[in-house]
Amino acid sequence: MKKSVIAVLLLLLCALIAVFPLVMVKNSEFGGADGAAEEAVQKVDPDYEPWAESILEPPGGETESLLFCLQAGLGAGVLGFGFGWLAARKKYRNDEASQ
Repeated sequence: MKKSVIAVLLLLLCALIAVFPLVMVKNSEFGGADGAAEEAVQKVDPDYEPWAESILEPPGGETESLLFCLQAGLGAGVLGFGFGWLAARKKYRNDEASQ
């Protein structure tokens, strides 16, 4: 198979893996770890009051999701750049040694 066909098939598989749980699980709420932690603390100690608050409260859930996605994208970009730089460094070091 050609590399482009394999790449397209892998992308379709990734999309299927991401969409499948969203389609199959009906009437569910995909909450984050913050909400689960807050519920667990309330069960253990109902009188607990947080000792710190957020400095900046986003205006809505969409803004919070946007910031999370930007953080994930920037992290992936930094990791991708780092791995690419390491791979290129190894390649060009081998090319220089052979000349």
